[in-house]
Amino acid sequence: MQIRALMYFGELVRTNSMRQAAENLNVAPTAISRQIENLEYHFDAPLVERSARGVKITAAGELLAARVGRMLRELDHVGQPIEDLKGLQRSSVTIYANSYRQGNRMMKLSLASSIRLVRRLYLGAAASVGLVLLGLTPAEAAKTTLTLGMTVEPAGLDPTIAAPVAIGQVTWQNVFEGLVTIDEAGKIQPQLAKSWEVSPDGLTYTFKLQTGVEFHDGEAFNSAAAKFALDRARGGDSVNPQKRFFASIASIETPDPETLVLKLSAPTGSLLYWLGWPASVIVGPKSADADKTSPVGTGPFKFVNWAKGDKVELEKNPDYWNKDVAVKLDKVTFRFIADPQAQAAALKSGDVDAIPEFAAPELMNSFDGDAKLATKIGNTELKVVAGMNNAKKPFDDKRVRQALMMAIDRKTVVDGAWSGLGTPIGSHYTPNDPGYLDLTGVLPYDPEKAKALLAEAGYPNGFTFTIKSPQMAYAPRTAQVMQAMFAEIGVTMNIEPTEFPAKWVQDIMKDRAYEMTIVAHAEPLDIDIYARDPYYFNYKNPAFNELMKKVQETPDSAAQAKIYGEAQKILAEDVPALYLFVMPKLGVWDKKLKGLWENEPIPSNVLTNVSWED
Repeated sequence: MQIRALMYFGELVRTNSMRQAAENLNVAPTAISRQIENLEYHFDAPLVERSARGVKITAAGELLAARVGRMLRELDHVGQPIEDLKGLQRSSVTIYANSYRQGNRMMKLSLASSIRLVRRLYLGAAASVGLVLLGLTPAEAAKTTLTLGMTVEPAGLDPTIAAPVAIGQVTWQNVFEGLVTIDEAGKIQPQLAKSWEVSPDGLTYTFKLQTGVEFHDGEAFNSAAAKFALDRARGGDSVNPQKRFFASIASIETPDPETLVLKLSAPTGSLLYWLGWPASVIVGPKSADADKTSPVGTGPFKFVNWAKGDKVELEKNPDYWNKDVAVKLDKVTFRFIADPQAQAAALKSGDVDAIPEFAAPELMNSFDGDAKLATKIGNTELKVVAGMNNAKKPFDDKRVRQALMMAIDRKTVVDGAWSGLGTPIGSHYTPNDPGYLDLTGVLPYDPEKAKALLAEAGYPNGFTFTIKSPQMAYAPRTAQVMQAMFAEIGVTMNIEPTEFPAKWVQDIMKDRAYEMTIVAHAEPLDIDIYARDPYYFNYKNPAFNELMKKVQETPDSAAQAKIYGEAQKILAEDVPALYLFVMPKLGVWDKKLKGLWENEPIPSNVLTNVSWED
């Protein structure tokens, strides 16, 4: 809890109006509301009653208001700024002594007398007042809450039924867990399965499961629950966004509650890795149907509330099965802030503690020298590509696709769209991935050759088309740079803003009603999407498909890397999508916050080991 929260509460009490308090403090009403919620959580007591007519202070709120009033008067008496108390140690002792000599003992004595009425309120307020009088803010004591900002609000909270990565960024490894997991280094680690064995022919996987694990609703996790989750993911009516992961599972056996056996129809070299993805988490048989809005998993945090358009709240799972993990956070709030300027303001005001994926690279320098906030630049799997509908003219002609690729100066795109913070790519693959090849030279920037290819394809005067651009900052910025470059070769590209995820998913992924789009593909090692049928590129290449089949039949990682290299070369030459750049992970968070991932091998906000420095 921070002094700011007490100030906001005090002003709300004084004005009895959320709007007026916000105007007086020069903040948004939502900022006051959030701070009040933090106080209510801290004291475990309702402080205000909200209704259409306004707010009403509760009895507990009145008690706290009296203490806040005295506290602020004491600070105001010596003319010290509320927002900067760190240099007050010496003078604050005098404040306490003077108050004591003047007989102003009620600050402490009345709190003590209230213990029977609101014990938690007494403890919280006493701690807050004591720290203030010693020149410290409660934020300098151990903190157990976290407010984390995200750009995109998920459309649901179950990563096994929908693709948008924002779902997993809230619930993967926080609410839901898998048989295995992927760590920050991108390595497979045991989770609900403590060990496994793979038969020599690669067709049988035997998992030994953790014991004593329960879902948040008390349902037991065992081999039957694991079988249910995998059968749900691979079944005929499955809507799992990665249903292909489970296609080679021919049958599932449960010889006892602690043993799960997967029988495969063909060797699948990536199966263990895929089982660590958000789409492969284990859901409970009793709770699965409601997981989209009220997720129930086995993870270190339990779902509390989803205020759509604003936030998702989680709380610590006191019965978490993994005793090797000491979860330090009691409450986590994911807040959804689409506008980059608003994100920066929320960080600087303290309304959010962290934004692990900051949406405005051009604002990163604004945090330089900030005493409170740290900036981090890490690696991701976010491949920004402009996908084309290969089944529509003129994009069904490889020469046209190659011409568009050669009209693009990738470095200028990175500079213009993402402030130079990105790595140009020549295929659907990142430098983090095994067997990566730099193929940006296959179709380099060459406007004159691009014009010649267009003329050869029958478009000497260019053509006109529309790109559907989602609202995430990188997309319209990149599209605008591309638009200017295409104009230089006589091609007119109109930009149509397209709401993400709902309309974009409907238009592009489901209806294929588009000519070109732009999106950051976030999933690691997802080069095989070009072999999927159907998929939004409408790209068909039997030779590529054969390579994707071969890589799964190959258990040796070095041999797999070579196959991936061959696949990259095909895409670089065929260009079913325009390969632009890999986005970095731009993080901004409080310097006292420890344990957030700086790199992102898989889209996530893993909070298991996050804590505040004392």
